[in-house]
Formats: sequence, structure tokens, C-alpha cells
Amino acid sequence: MLNRRKFIGKSFLAAVGSFLFPKLILAEEAESILDFKPNPAEWKDDQVNLAWIGHSTILLNFYGTIILTDPILLNRIGMNVLGLSFGPSRLTPPALAIDEIPKPDIILLSHAHFDHTDYNSLKKLTKKYPNKIDVIAAYLTKDVIEDLEWKSITIIDWNESTEINNIKFTALEVEHFGWRVPWEKDRSRGYMKDGRSYNAYLIENNGTKILFGGDTRKTKKLEVLKDTNPDVAIMPIGAYNPWTHAHCNPEEALVMAENIGAKYFIPIHTKTFKLGSEPFEEPIDWLKKSVENYNIKLGIDSIGQTFTLS
Repeated sequence: MLNRRKFIGKSFLAAVGSFLFPKLILAEEAESILDFKPNPAEWKDDQVNLAWIGHSTILLNFYGTIILTDPILLNRIGMNVLGLSFGPSRLTPPALAIDEIPKPDIILLSHAHFDHTDYNSLKKLTKKYPNKIDVIAAYLTKDVIEDLEWKSITIIDWNESTEINNIKFTALEVEHFGWRVPWEKDRSRGYMKDGRSYNAYLIENNGTKILFGGDTRKTKKLEVLKDTNPDVAIMPIGAYNPWTHAHCNPEEALVMAENIGAKYFIPIHTKTFKLGSEPFEEPIDWLKKSVENYNIKLGIDSIGQTFTLS
């Protein structure tokens, strides 16, 4: 409980401070310039391509179906008031702007946190493509997005599956928390039936399997995939200091990915916002140093890079 109170307090102060003083950034947190830019126009429908757009946003071409995970595409995240977000500003721009992203067929939302379900980004996408995007979200999170112009909204709970465009999506339990604001009921507090939830997802088609890890601390819960051997594990690696009760570090993410037999590792949840106390570059540097000790290959290590599964 003490850790959670500290988290709430520091998050609130960070949100207020980043709104009132958006330019007061430490030298080590200076804005990053992207070295890479995806070109989805070159992707082929008989391939699997994925590009890291920033934070936990992955643009995935899955054999011709475009999937977008946890879209965070604007400059700021946080509480939405009168169309404005009150919260941290991004330190690294998105690899693609909203107008550069091809129409998503499916948007995948892991949980209701402001840095994963950004209402303003979703509003812009659905306004641009009204009634043309299917969305999949976690248990008891529909209310956050249901007023937007979706083609369909599908809610799946842990170990449940749904199929869209011949792609199977299975919701997986992780260890995190799901409230959007601190006073809400949440499964991590024991409200299993009436609390907001949080998902990882296994995405499957044509014999190809991709794990989108969402957000989690180190856990054995993903070992339900032990005999699945995903081709790719997309795993969070940042904001672990001091939030070890909610987020895994790069080493822990590698252990979880290796334990399920994943072939390639793709990092997310880092290098975009200052959400933890660790140095801004540390998660990626740690990942690149440690990956050699595991039976897994690093697919990409920078925002804007594209990985193609052949």
C-alpha cells in the first residue's frame, strides 16, 4: 500500500509539473532525435513487419492486416480535460505522425493507464477513420473508449480469445494494475469481478505467433505459453526504478521471453517518457548488454526501426 501511495503522489506531482513547466527538463532527459523512420508503403502483405513508433506503440503488418498497439501519438499523456491532456510530455517524438500511419484495421489496448490508452490519440484515429477500426480491450475498460467511432469493440478477459480478420487474439494475465484513476476498483486490489483489468496478448495467424506483453512486472504467469514458442516477444523494459511492483527491468523481461521460447525480442515502454528514476538511456543499454546471455535475438533496439519476420 505504501508503494502505491508513493506512486500516486509522485505521478500526480509529475503530471502537474510537466504541464506547468514543460521545458524544465534535466540535461540527461533532453529530447531525443530519431535516427530511423519506418516506411510502411514498402511492406508486403505476405510478410510480418513491425515498427516501434514509441513507448508501447507498435505498428504491425500481420500478413496484410494492420494492427496498432496502445497508440500514444501526441505530445502529452495524462488526464483529459476539454480536449487537453494534463501530464508528462514525450521526450522522443513518435516515429510516425498520425497522418503517416496507414489505416489500422485493429487497435489493441492492454489496459486503461494514460500511457497506454490515450483518449486523444484514439479520438484522432477514429475521427480520421470513422467506423472502420476494430478495437480489442481488457475487462471493464470499455467505458474509457466506447463513445468513439469504432467499427466494433471487443472485450476479452484472461485466457479468452477472439478472432478478427482470421487473426486470433488471446488475452493473457500479467502482474500489473488496471485503474485509470486511483480511486477506481482494480483487480490488483482484489476486485476480480468489478475491477479494471490488464492484458498481454498472443496474436496468431498462418502459424506465426507474436506476444504483445503490455505492461507487467516479472512474473511466471506468461509461462502458460511455455510450449508455444512465440516468434516474437514484445516486452516492456522501462520505469522499473522504483516501480518494481509494477514494471520489469530489461533482464527480467529477457528471462520471461526466454522462458516461453521466444525467438526474437522487441523492447517497448521506454525511451519516450520519463516515467521512472532510472537514467533515460539505461534500459536500452542494459538490454543490449544482456541479450547476448540469452537464447534469444534482439529484433530492434531503437524507436523508428522496423523488424521483418521472414
